[in-house]
Formats: sequence, structure tokens, C-alpha cells
Amino acid sequence: MTDRRPHAPDTDVGASRAPVTVTVTRSGGFAGLRREWSAAPPADQESQWIALIQSCPWEAATREPTPRGADRFVWRIHARCGPDEHAAELADDDVSGPWRDLVDVVRGTASRP
Repeated sequence: MTDRRPHAPDTDVGASRAPVTVTVTRSGGFAGLRREWSAAPPADQESQWIALIQSCPWEAATREPTPRGADRFVWRIHARCGPDEHAAELADDDVSGPWRDLVDVVRGTASRP
């Protein structure tokens, strides 16, 4: 006799986790150059990245930054933390505190071979 009851699919914890990714784009400056860094955390650092993402004041971020001074950069930060997505545009002077921490970790991770 064949068992016709539905079977629960095999679950892989790693496959069911939603990704954590961050993209940082810097534009402007002297020549109007655009640079972009995208990175995802190593598995053992994922919780630290989530904490960094959550520490940024996304709601308070200016959507239309006004660069203060000639040849200043504008930063665009897009973070995906599972099903949640955040985006912000910041003037160069506003990339400080938790924003700077997030930008630095993304740039450092993206530049590793």
C-alpha cells in the first residue's frame, strides 16, 4: 500500500533566510564621478549588519539632499534586510555616525577579493 499523505518539504535554514544586501552609490565631486559598492555580509557577520542597518535613521533621511559647497558628494544607500527595504539619499556632510559605519563596512567588504 502506498502512503498518499502529503510530505513536508525538506527545509534548508540557509535557503529560507531572506538576504541582507546593501548598495552604496556616491556621485558628484570634482569630476562628477559615480562610484558604487554592493555587498552582502559573510554569514557570521549577518547579525552585525542587521544591527547597523537598523541603527540608521532611515525615516529622518533627506530624500532630496542639497550638497553644501562646491564639488560635494551625494550618497544613495539602499539596504535590503530580509523582506524590508530601506533607501536614503544623503549629502556628504550627513554621512556620519551610523551612516558612516554602514558605508564603511559595505565599502570594505565590496573591495575584498
